[in-house]
Amino acid sequence: MSGKGKILVVDDDRLVLATVTHGLSRAGYEVIDADNGDDAILLAREHRPDLALLDIRMEGKSGFDVAAYLREYLGTPFMFLSAFADDDTVNQVKALGAVAYLVKPLDIAQIVPTVEAALSSVRAQPRVRPVAGERLAPQPAAMPAAAGTSVPAFAPSPAGNPLADAVPIAVGVLMHRYSLPRAEALERLQRLATADGRTLSQQATALLDAVELLARPAAG
Repeated sequence: MSGKGKILVVDDDRLVLATVTHGLSRAGYEVIDADNGDDAILLAREHRPDLALLDIRMEGKSGFDVAAYLREYLGTPFMFLSAFADDDTVNQVKALGAVAYLVKPLDIAQIVPTVEAALSSVRAQPRVRPVAGERLAPQPAAMPAAAGTSVPAFAPSPAGNPLADAVPIAVGVLMHRYSLPRAEALERLQRLATADGRTLSQQATALLDAVELLARPAAG
């Protein structure tokens, strides 16, 4: 097995699946792939990957369904690959506790550094592996910050599936909203943080809080 780690890649687009799998393999990872959610869960149970890369919208079990299973039963960290960055999708990504969120179209030059950063973050945290059939405690939903306080938008799950801060998802949102490559989206987020006197993580959290606020239905 590769010393860099074992990655599960799940996407119902066979071209995307082949491209990501090939790129990660060339980068030195051991890669397991599936083109549907049911097979993904079976492979995850068998191989216990270090990280899963999940497409969101698939026939049958969605990437969200697979993520919930990985989190609750296997303690496997996951990130999402999706063509969608609407408010509802972003909020679901946050609630599930993904370690990263990449918006398609993607190239492997974007994916490999994100995978490396995600694995580094995951390995810095204590990891809980449940015994067979045991369900891990569910991750609490992120609580909105009260006025005048600063509360991280993403809380680490009891399974050791951390999202250290909101930066990866905020960058994905900026990529989608402004059609930016990842490096430029990150640079824009950094400029906003500097202008507002915040850390990068604080600025990302503020951006995602604004997304949540806009997604709320207007009071009738």
